[in-house]
Amino acid sequence: MKLGLEFYQRPDVLQIARELLGKHLYTNVDGVITAGRVVETEAYRHEGDNSMTMHLQRKHQQASALYVPGGHAYIYTVYDRHALFNIATHDATHPDTVLIRAVEPLVGIEEMLRRRGLGAPARSLTAGPGVLTQALGITPALSGTALDGSVLWFEDHGETVTDADVLASARVGLAYAGAEAAALPWRFRISGSQWTSPAK
Repeated sequence: MKLGLEFYQRPDVLQIARELLGKHLYTNVDGVITAGRVVETEAYRHEGDNSMTMHLQRKHQQASALYVPGGHAYIYTVYDRHALFNIATHDATHPDTVLIRAVEPLVGIEEMLRRRGLGAPARSLTAGPGVLTQALGITPALSGTALDGSVLWFEDHGETVTDADVLASARVGLAYAGAEAAALPWRFRISGSQWTSPAK
C-alpha cells in the first residue's frame, strides 16, 4: 500500500524517521522501476538541532524546498557530486526532514548496478545516502516531487519493525554543528542489516 501524504505530515519527525524503517522506497525513472527496503534513516528538526539551523542558513536557496507541506522530496548535493534524498515533514512552517541513508535493494537490481557501474550486488550498491540515490536514479531534478505520485513513493508491505530491531545512535558527520547536535540519537537502523551504511 502506498503511503499517503498524511504519513509525512505528522508533527513528530523522529517518529516518522523511525517508522520509515521497513517501508519500501520506489522510483520510476524513464519508465524503469527500482525499489529498496529502508534500513537506515536520520531525523533533522528545526528546533533544538543546531545542524538543521546551520543547514537552513548555509543552503538557504535549496532549503526553501523544505517550507512545504510534508510529503515532498528535498534533494540537495554535497561535495558537488552526491545527491542526498530527504523528505520534508510536518507542514510548511516547520522545516523538519528525514534523510534516507540506506536501503536494501529489491527491485530493478540490474538497473541499479548499471547506474552505479558495479558488476555484482554488494553493500556499496545502496548502503549510504549518496550511493542509494545514484542506484535509484534520484537526482536534484526530483526535489519538490510529491511522494504520493508515480515517480517517487513509499509503500507499506506490512512489515513490523519492533523496538528491539532498531538501533538508535548519533547521526553521521555533524561534529561541525557542536557536541550537543552531534550527540543527538536521531539515526535509526535496522539491527543486523548488511545494507546499513558503513559509517559508525
